[in-house]
Amino acid sequence: MNFPEELKYSKTHEWVRFEDETTAVIGITDYAQDQLGDLVFVNLPEEGDEVTAGETFADVESVKAVSDVMSPVSGVVDAVNEELADEPQRMNQEPYEAWFIRVRDVSESEDLMTAEEYRAFTEEG
Repeated sequence: MNFPEELKYSKTHEWVRFEDETTAVIGITDYAQDQLGDLVFVNLPEEGDEVTAGETFADVESVKAVSDVMSPVSGVVDAVNEELADEPQRMNQEPYEAWFIRVRDVSESEDLMTAEEYRAFTEEG
């Protein structure tokens, strides 16, 4: 399992890369994609949509089930990774490159974990 040190992690298995104090990029973790299995579809928000920390902003469909993707931050969707619509399997192949959204005007975030804390969290579950 891969847990890049430069990222922050949520208890609902999303990763966050802060580009600066008010901009964040969000995706799902290697652990999440592994638990979900082969991903076949992603439903993403639109640019300009607001996201709220702790609330659903997207969903992913795997061969096993449909799962919600929660936002670890509050703000406005600045960019959407449209490539995932055509290539949802990228989430399985490159979970830390296959980002979902970039959020600007980040006003709050959940309690996020370091890579070490997240690794320990996944080992408990």
